[in-house]
Amino acid sequence: MSDNNLPSNQDSLEQLRQRLAHFAAERDWDQFHSPKNLSMALIGEAAELIEHFQWLTQQQSATLPPQKLQAVSHELADILLYLIRISDKLGVNLIQAAWGKIAINEIRYPTDRVKGDARRAEEY
Repeated sequence: MSDNNLPSNQDSLEQLRQRLAHFAAERDWDQFHSPKNLSMALIGEAAELIEHFQWLTQQQSATLPPQKLQAVSHELADILLYLIRISDKLGVNLIQAAWGKIAINEIRYPTDRVKGDARRAEEY
């Protein structure tokens, strides 16, 4: 294993899904892992992520010191893990869903109409 505890063959969402399912099953946590509960936990982790950026300038938020970046990486990992767990419980393929959402956004936000403009789709 490398320093980040990631075996070279363990880099897919499916492998993470399997590892998380095993982790929860070993601890008898499936009883707590309803989509509702996992979604609530996800929101909590997103709030913890936001705390790291609160009161920072745009420049400061883009150039975090190493210790802060490590803490942010842990929050991002928590968010990713909850997303994977929720999708597993609901039978949603996150990769397919993401590709589908990008295709929708390409239609909603055509380049020639929105380039350099960050308004919401319904504001165009």
